[in-house]
Amino acid sequence: MTSVRSAGESAALALATMLGVGRAPVASGTAGSLAALLPAVLALVWLPFWAFGLLTAALSVAAVWSAGVAERVLGRHDPGSVVIDEAAGMFVSLWGLPPGGVTIALAFVLFRVMDVFKPFPADRAEKLPGGLGIVADDLVAGAYANLIVQGLVHVYRMVAA
Repeated sequence: MTSVRSAGESAALALATMLGVGRAPVASGTAGSLAALLPAVLALVWLPFWAFGLLTAALSVAAVWSAGVAERVLGRHDPGSVVIDEAAGMFVSLWGLPPGGVTIALAFVLFRVMDVFKPFPADRAEKLPGGLGIVADDLVAGAYANLIVQGLVHVYRMVAA
């Protein structure tokens, strides 16, 4: 590990840590999820379903790249300061949800729970190499959170009708 970094490595570290959010002294994953929440909600409100999906995919690709570079540069597997994976997972958890306070709060809480407990196959995805392993478990956690909230919204609409 060298102290001299290329411009690409510095940019990757800035993205991977979400401009330093990942250096929060406690609960860096929650800090990263919170930092991603406002941009994700704004995108959810302003973008059509398909555009939100494209944005989420682009964020996920950028997350895999930057997390992989950060892992190599920092010399640690899945460094705690890397939180761009939480941002990608947060976007997945909100995709296609109605943009209300309750659904957003549920998606956030469920994403954090799924990210901590890593139900199958998130536990396996985390073992993938490099940036893919850092990000994939959060994408799975986001998908679980999204599906649960989508189900709750569906049941609520059926009961309320």
